[in-house]
Amino acid sequence: MFLLNRRYAVPGFAVLLSSAYFSYQLNMSSISKIRATNAAAFSAKGYIPTAIFVGGTSGIGEGMAKAFAKHTEGNAHIIIVGRNRAAAESIISRFPKPTSPEAKHEFLQCDVALMQNIRSVSAEIRSRVTKINYLAMSPGFMTTSGRNETEEGMDRKLAVHYYSRWMFTNELVTLLENAKERGEDAKALSVLAAGAGGPIDVNDLGLKKTYSLKNAALQAPTYNDLMTEEFANRHPTITFAHAIPGAVRTNLFASAETSALTKKAMGLSMTLLGFLLTSPEDCGEYMLNGIVNVANAPGAWRINSHGEDLGKKRYYGSEEERKKLWQHTVEATSSKS
Repeated sequence: MFLLNRRYAVPGFAVLLSSAYFSYQLNMSSISKIRATNAAAFSAKGYIPTAIFVGGTSGIGEGMAKAFAKHTEGNAHIIIVGRNRAAAESIISRFPKPTSPEAKHEFLQCDVALMQNIRSVSAEIRSRVTKINYLAMSPGFMTTSGRNETEEGMDRKLAVHYYSRWMFTNELVTLLENAKERGEDAKALSVLAAGAGGPIDVNDLGLKKTYSLKNAALQAPTYNDLMTEEFANRHPTITFAHAIPGAVRTNLFASAETSALTKKAMGLSMTLLGFLLTSPEDCGEYMLNGIVNVANAPGAWRINSHGEDLGKKRYYGSEEERKKLWQHTVEATSSKS
């Protein structure tokens, strides 16, 4: 996934430059130190952890899954959720081979833009595992066109960037609680754009009336902040976090819904500015550090691009808006069958 600076409305060279420069200017933590910290954290666990990586077939999700597999030495139950089976099987084939009989590495296919798909794959997950220690969600969708509704009446971009994350968390939170009851980590992470949002319009939640690329880019991060907080209020023993990955070298532009010319320009921008961008592998380590080591207590957390506590910087929203968004989301994601 590639994060946009909140001052810009559409993807393009200016946005890429701004976001890359912002990321580059951050006070960077040593990646070697982060890797060592992550390795030490997992070596200290006295159990075989279970992790779900939604959007784990490429980009940041792939980076997180690889880092997790490496630091657990393959001794974990890992489920990658995404659309690309071939990519997932290739990733899993390169994981360290487990020595524990409890460890498994699996893939479940799911187009997360549809809530009915999430409902089905969540039921499958519940049939396969009795607990979840880490639920990491990082699916991405890029478009330069207008509102594109799914068959369920949601804008596809908002469905991927917000509703899917709410849906997975809501469907699987009991498995997080099961892990907590065992005295183990129980944490959910949405990787999108903490600190890059804006005020939300409670009179048009879901942007059916006022959709634009700018509005979608600014409101989805705030939706994720408010979602994280409300889940934390409703499930006070669990850790919920929303992170911004910064500017990362991913293939999101290659699959963007845009013209061939725009796609070519995006690719050129990535090439020219590649030295400023974080690799998916390093970003995976930073995000893993954020959810495993920094978000070290139950509640709602916001994590920056180097896995550090973002606190309330560039925060929008109120308790009233949070409650209205929750009610809207329950109604929007409810089964129409």
